[in-house]
Amino acid sequence: MAKKSFIGTFTLLLALGVAGAASARDLSECERNGSQAKMAASTTQERLLSAPPSQRGCPDLSADAKSAPQPAKAGQAPKAPALPADANASSIIHAENFTVLVKRPENAIPETVVLLHGSGGDETTLMSLASRIAPRAVLMGVRGRIVQDGKKRWYRRLTPTSFDQRDIHSEAAAFARFLTDAVKQKVLDLDHTVFLGYSNGANLLAALSLLHPGLIERAVLLRPMPVLDKVPDVSLSGTRFLVVAGASDTTYAPFAPALEATLKGHGAYLEARTIKAGHGLGDEDVKIVSEWLARSNAVSLN
Repeated sequence: MAKKSFIGTFTLLLALGVAGAASARDLSECERNGSQAKMAASTTQERLLSAPPSQRGCPDLSADAKSAPQPAKAGQAPKAPALPADANASSIIHAENFTVLVKRPENAIPETVVLLHGSGGDETTLMSLASRIAPRAVLMGVRGRIVQDGKKRWYRRLTPTSFDQRDIHSEAAAFARFLTDAVKQKVLDLDHTVFLGYSNGANLLAALSLLHPGLIERAVLLRPMPVLDKVPDVSLSGTRFLVVAGASDTTYAPFAPALEATLKGHGAYLEARTIKAGHGLGDEDVKIVSEWLARSNAVSLN
């Protein structure tokens, strides 16, 4: 299917850049081809904000795997790994704005899927996966503003399972402003938008829902975990979530039930699935998300 692609950077005025062409591989392809496989991406014009260009590659999860905590016993919460001695010495770069890639099929429906990549990914990473899930939807990939030790992220990590709380709050607020401005400029219609996040990006979406309720109505969280130390007392009664964990994802799957309980406890409608997979994404994710989107589009909570 031929597609028109646009790449640009949302400034405060939310101006999209010059039209271009792009192709990308999703994380499931990275898993199949090895963690260091390169993702193909070419554009007529692209600008990295505040950070020098770096080699695009699939996220290397080996560090997380080495630090994986032991699964918790029944009735006990999972324990996070000890804080590394050099955690505060991490190289951190904050970009000023978000870099955005928009791909619009010729026969597009009035639905947009906003994509938030995992650690080490970028705005192209989930495009291939999302085009299989929603082939006629407009796809909007957004790049996290944080670069930590050379990897693009949505907030600063301290250990594989503990995170900088100030960074989470500030980046969630920045993304909330980004969405609000996109709505004002009629770039997005949140009533016809679903958010899909993977790992680090999924965690940002969950935090955003709790810190800025009302912006997200539908969200798919792939391989997520809770990241907020303190959860505000808010209502998520108008929000639908799909949470997909991997049974073999020993680092993050043990934390998924706590996130599910938090979201449900705040009134969200949530469907949780655990599949035979690790931290990577694949065909089963495509099938489950596609089916969930068909059901969530058919029944409105508002």
